[in-house]
Amino acid sequence: MIADPQSFIAAHTRIASAPLTPELRFHLADETIAIWQQTEDALGEAGLPPPFWAFAWAGGQALARYLMDNPALVAGRHVLDFASGCGIAGIGAARAGAARVEASEIDAFAVEAILANAALNGVTIQAEKTDLVGVDKGWDVVLAGDVFYEGPGAQRIASWLEGLHRRGCVVLIGDPGRHFLPKEKLEPLARYDTPVSRDLEDRDVRLARVWRFTG
Repeated sequence: MIADPQSFIAAHTRIASAPLTPELRFHLADETIAIWQQTEDALGEAGLPPPFWAFAWAGGQALARYLMDNPALVAGRHVLDFASGCGIAGIGAARAGAARVEASEIDAFAVEAILANAALNGVTIQAEKTDLVGVDKGWDVVLAGDVFYEGPGAQRIASWLEGLHRRGCVVLIGDPGRHFLPKEKLEPLARYDTPVSRDLEDRDVRLARVWRFTG
């Protein structure tokens, strides 16, 4: 383990805004391979997962933008930012007036990045390293950005989110066209042309949509 993960994050990223959320700031990396290698070197491990926490993905950006433009969706409510990455959707919810925001990740570095980014933006987020699929803590709103990129995992997540929706939770999805998005159970709410890095995607701009579970 790295003795001071937040110092590592600060040393290997720069503070910047994402294209859709110029009013927010994050610890972001410029290149995937460089930060990935630096993390493996620091931990003395090879084959680590990609550092998703070091980038503001298009789906998360879309969620944050939508919530800050439509604060009534989360104002005064208990929100979960699932598979939070850098925390952008949860931070957007907090800035929109959510009473309590939780964030979950399965990457310990992501949890540290979420806490650092929340501090940068003057908001409080309770971030936890855990897999919450199958869990229900009574959230009013659940946010899920960029989670439908892998088959079996996507099916498991979709079933869980659908169950939360059926008991009355508002489930919002931010997605830039991932293959396993369950569109038949969703209604579109907004769309954003989102500049992205070719280091992460296969193009310079992705169309990111915000969806709501209705199935």
